[in-house]
Amino acid sequence: MVRGLYTAYTGMVNEQKRLDVISNNLANSATVGYKEESVSSQAFDDVLTIKIRDNSVGYNNQAIGSMSLGVKIGEVYTSYGQGSLVETGNTFDLAIEGEGFFTLRCPTKSGQDVERYTRNSCFKMTQDGYVVDVNGNHLQGEGGDIVVPVDATISIDKTGAIYANGEYIDTIVLTDFEDYDYIEKYGDNLYQTVNGATTKAASGLINQGWTEASNVNVVSEMVDMITITRAYEAGQKVMQTVDNMLEASCNSVGRVG
Repeated sequence: MVRGLYTAYTGMVNEQKRLDVISNNLANSATVGYKEESVSSQAFDDVLTIKIRDNSVGYNNQAIGSMSLGVKIGEVYTSYGQGSLVETGNTFDLAIEGEGFFTLRCPTKSGQDVERYTRNSCFKMTQDGYVVDVNGNHLQGEGGDIVVPVDATISIDKTGAIYANGEYIDTIVLTDFEDYDYIEKYGDNLYQTVNGATTKAASGLINQGWTEASNVNVVSEMVDMITITRAYEAGQKVMQTVDNMLEASCNSVGRVG
């Protein structure tokens, strides 16, 4: 019965984690370029059950089988599916259609610069003509930081080539990866590589004047939230039932009338 308490507890902890992930997805359902996260579950490794000091086997410990100790989180993974494109008409709203990420030069607290990646398609131009994201990280082109004339008319074609008043300036760099398991989220809208990441040419096309919406399906997430809530309540009922059985076994069973 005590194992029943533990099994119910692990189920409730698992559902709580799933609820946290879904809540974060819903909170970012309107965030440009956000990619939804999901959670997988797996059983705890089976534990060998052993007889201890049993006179039937000469008081020697003996394995008699295995038992499962409940459920645990397998992994939290990201779905990189395409979000819908929304037309804005803004010059530096640049949505990627297909695979690939914008490359950003991001300063760190130690004063160094690192490359990070994003699908957030909302950029802006600084007073000096640099194209940056909402946090001031510089969008990268083939020549490094992208700089455009402040008073020019900027046009960007599908391949990322930038023109100012019809004159070629630079080309936006899109980066893609052989295996997305080797990139991880940095915040909600940036990604960074981990050891083993291998880049490849991106096949995505750039759409000027558009943004990529989040790929979160709000209706599906709400349905999953209801399912999780019911599963959590079921775990609570199991714990209450086992607790009542333990109370009865301690206070009622064997009572002399």
